[in-house]
Amino acid sequence: MIAAVILCFILGYLAIVLEHPLHLDKTVPALIMGAVCWALLAIGFNNGLLSVIDTHEHVFSLMGDGHGHGMDHHEAEHGFSNTLLHHLGKTAEILIFLIGAMTIVEIVDLHRGFEVLKSYVRTKNKKKLLWIIGALAFILSAIIDNLTATIVLVTLLRKLISDRTDRLWFVSMAVVAANAGGAWSPIGDVTTTMLWIGDKVSATGLIKWLVIPSLVCFVVPTFVATFLKPFQGDISTNKMSDTSESQRLLSSSTMLYLGLGMIVFVPIFKTLTHLPPYIGMMFSLGVVWLVSEYIHPEEDFTAERKKMYSPHKALSRIEMSSILFFLGILMAVAALESLVFSSVMIEGKETAVGTLRYVAEVLDRTFPNQDVVIMLLGVASAIIDNVPLVAASMGMYSEPLDSTLWHFIAYSAGTGGSMLIIGSAAGVAAMGMEKIDFIWYLRKISWLAAIGFLAGAITFIVMKGFMM
Repeated sequence: MIAAVILCFILGYLAIVLEHPLHLDKTVPALIMGAVCWALLAIGFNNGLLSVIDTHEHVFSLMGDGHGHGMDHHEAEHGFSNTLLHHLGKTAEILIFLIGAMTIVEIVDLHRGFEVLKSYVRTKNKKKLLWIIGALAFILSAIIDNLTATIVLVTLLRKLISDRTDRLWFVSMAVVAANAGGAWSPIGDVTTTMLWIGDKVSATGLIKWLVIPSLVCFVVPTFVATFLKPFQGDISTNKMSDTSESQRLLSSSTMLYLGLGMIVFVPIFKTLTHLPPYIGMMFSLGVVWLVSEYIHPEEDFTAERKKMYSPHKALSRIEMSSILFFLGILMAVAALESLVFSSVMIEGKETAVGTLRYVAEVLDRTFPNQDVVIMLLGVASAIIDNVPLVAASMGMYSEPLDSTLWHFIAYSAGTGGSMLIIGSAAGVAAMGMEKIDFIWYLRKISWLAAIGFLAGAITFIVMKGFMM
């Protein structure tokens, strides 16, 4: 039965990785995998074929093999139910947070708030434009997440650069910068949000440890790229698209700065109240929603046109498929974390551990240097989704809040995905919007992203050596 749970996870994971060849939305295998893993876990548990372990390392079992020997049947079932509810609760915290953040961004977009960003671009020089776009991607991704920042900047670049070949280079470098920017912010990437909500990192700790390595990860490949031929001369367009003023609304600036400000306020709210981040996001969404109900986007604003800028419309535009994907994958990883696989020696005592913790113990014995393991995780995140990788690592290790292990995992998983166009949500979004060829990105951009990843990783290791 243990093998069946693990096999279900592997098959589901393969289906997610191969979503493009299979022409199957990754949400489908994620949901099926999450449900079936827990179903197999429940069947095996109720028939005494396997044991489960909660986050406090309490083992629950109906087996008479020593793991839960002598345990009352009701106590064991109650332990299993509480373990499931705990993981569902932690997953729900992440999903509620993401729904709130995505809704705020969509409300800002409905009011054309991101049109304001065009006023920051006042050059035709390719090198200067590269730095401006990169800086916007780095900063924006730390506030509105790397996926949304990439979508905003791709839309902006379409209006600035008419030549598609030139635009692909800028879009690709924006992906690298956005992933780097998202790594040092608790709201910049789904993985950093997971670590933050899971009490693995604090907002101040994440910024202190990762802002410099992330900046290096953005600056080094951008600097190298300025010497390449595609970034020489001026952009090939008849004229700079200067229609942003006509496209902006009376509410554009107000909603942009309010939306960004309220998202940034979430970590401050958590610091002041010590409440979970999703509570702060609920408050921020409520404030933005309140203002949007009474603000007038147009001169002749009528009740009939109000629905065009309504938060209800913003809610209909958020990607529920992504939310459901996270639900499925996080619950599937939780099933592996809860499944007792074997026992290992911990502090001279034979201790039963979950599947993911067992994998961590094996990796620690195989690779004496933990930094190497985490860098390999970063490389793996370029091939497979970084969300389950980070979710798995949270079940593998038990280091305390703000351990350098968690910060290095946040950096590696966040920036390693830039090495392939399919390695991050930002890359996949850019690939879909601009039809970027996988092989083209591999030949032209991957080496630049790899240089940035290694430069940032070395910077982090050097910082750790000095600060520890």
